[in-house]
Amino acid sequence: MKAIGLYQYLPIENEQSLIDVEVDRATPGGRDLLVAVRAISVNPIDTKVRAPKDKTETSPRILGWDAAGEVVSVGDEVTDYQVGDQVFYAGDITRPGSNSEFQLVDERIVGRKPTTLGYAEAAALPLTSITAWEALFERLDISATGEDAGKSILIIGGSGGVGSIAIQLANKVAKLKVIATASRQESITWAKRLGAEQVVNHRNALDEELKAIDVPLVDYILCLNSTQQHWTAMTNAAAPQGRICSIVGTLEPVNLDLLMRKSATFVWEFMFTRSMYQTPDMIEQQHLLNAIADLIDQGDIITTVNRVIRPINAVNLRHAHALVEQGDSIGKLVLADWA
Repeated sequence: MKAIGLYQYLPIENEQSLIDVEVDRATPGGRDLLVAVRAISVNPIDTKVRAPKDKTETSPRILGWDAAGEVVSVGDEVTDYQVGDQVFYAGDITRPGSNSEFQLVDERIVGRKPTTLGYAEAAALPLTSITAWEALFERLDISATGEDAGKSILIIGGSGGVGSIAIQLANKVAKLKVIATASRQESITWAKRLGAEQVVNHRNALDEELKAIDVPLVDYILCLNSTQQHWTAMTNAAAPQGRICSIVGTLEPVNLDLLMRKSATFVWEFMFTRSMYQTPDMIEQQHLLNAIADLIDQGDIITTVNRVIRPINAVNLRHAHALVEQGDSIGKLVLADWA
């Protein structure tokens, strides 16, 4: 089968950084599905894993952690899906990824594709939706049934992939007052379109930005940008007994004592935790993806795709990686249809 892989970890400008390869088509067993991949999405995690390092692979490593496609075969323990089902998922970072015509994926982390979306529109959603859902409703412990309606949340990096879905979930599902960050007119417009009531500039000190709009303290903060850059501002802006969640690791120590007098909480979100550690609640990712599909089909939230590139091949995937590495993406970038 066709796939896009790497043998060396190289700058994306190098034509060998991602190459077209042929690999064997796998056979599913256990709870695995074999999915014919119709569309994929590129996330910052793809570029970070591919980033230059002194390491080589003896067989092509296949990246990719976002896909939509059709189930073509199932393992002998599969109970939730059958051949012909249309699905979407983010996969497992410890296994071969979605940059291939066919992929094995555990049914417990697979959701039903929204019926109102095509494959390309659906492929934009899984990784960011899982990340945003877990961050908001599990790590920050916000009610998914509106019991925290009216409380405030600051979403740092509101126009990116995770921010684009987090704004919608916080606004439409949790009924929170959403303040997002953006620094360009096009990203400000995007964030407001998705449900941000106010937008502040993350190029400035965010605690001062919040004071300028008369919201000096917020109940929740979701950091989708540099944790260390915004740490002091976040601790200043967090309300007493507030909660901060970040998805971005820090290269330098941060001072947790700044949260002590407020009895405030800091927590990490990493959407691969459940699949990496085969946690007993791993199937929750299937459940939340199905909840996202329902919200899409009901018209409560919309896909965050902003650009679709065709077909899926190494040249186009390298171009997509280069665009994501620029760090100024709005919404999601998708590749669809194998040549």
